[in-house]
Amino acid sequence: MLRVGLTGGLASGKSTVAAHLRKLGAVVFDADAIVRDLYASGAEGSRAARQLFGDAVLDAAGRIDRARIAEIVFADPQKRHELEARIHPLVRREIERRFARAQAEGIRVAVAEASQLLEARTESEYDRVLLVVAPEAERLRRWEAAGGDPEDARRRIGAQISPAAAFDRASDVIANDGTMEDLERKVEEVWRRWTQTED
Repeated sequence: MLRVGLTGGLASGKSTVAAHLRKLGAVVFDADAIVRDLYASGAEGSRAARQLFGDAVLDAAGRIDRARIAEIVFADPQKRHELEARIHPLVRREIERRFARAQAEGIRVAVAEASQLLEARTESEYDRVLLVVAPEAERLRRWEAAGGDPEDARRRIGAQISPAAAFDRASDVIANDGTMEDLERKVEEVWRRWTQTED
């Protein structure tokens, strides 16, 4: 089974690429969804966040407020690193469990969509790393069109690895700088290379 890590910066189009890979036959799981589960009441991520930041990260109902965590960690790199040191190993353990399950089911290509893959230096855990890139102005436009705050987007982009540095550490790169049809064609080209290699 081919183990693929899918990554890219904020609003680069990772989820769109993931959706098309799923249509082509890949099993895809999302590290963000795993993190959401980890922040559920009583889960390991919830306990870690409260130990690091106290009740400041709770909402009115006493649950973890991920937006509040984001405000804290994207404003303070040290706090971000402290949280990542606690959360990333938990996410990696769950990704490994899902890869093992996919392999046991006879899946040919399994993809972990993980925005922090390169920041966490986990690329060696995958057979291929697919990086999705897009012009920063277009990423900001997409973020704002979805209701996001532009200053928040700039903080998040500043906290992520630069596209140039990411490019050097990826196996495959897709530039999401055209139409949806262009993007789907590029994904299909990568898919053919992967599956022909597997043949």
